[in-house]
Amino acid sequence: MCLTVNKDFVMQRIKVTQVRSVIDRPKNQKLVMEALGLTKMNKTVEHNATPQILGMINKVRHLVKVENV
Repeated sequence: MCLTVNKDFVMQRIKVTQVRSVIDRPKNQKLVMEALGLTKMNKTVEHNATPQILGMINKVRHLVKVENV
C-alpha cells in the first residue's frame, strides 16, 4: 500500500495538558490518558490533531486542557 502526501498539507498540532487526576475514574478513562502519554498532573504532550487523537481527547475532556500550537 502506497500512501502519498501533499507537500502543502501541514498537520495541525495540539498541546494537551492533564489538569485533573485520574484517581477514582473509570478504567477506560485511565487507559485513554495513558495512551495520550499523560501520566502525571500538569504534564503536557503534543500530538497531531488526527480524528483518533481528537476522539481520545473527547473521552477525557473533563481531565485535560487543549491548546493549539
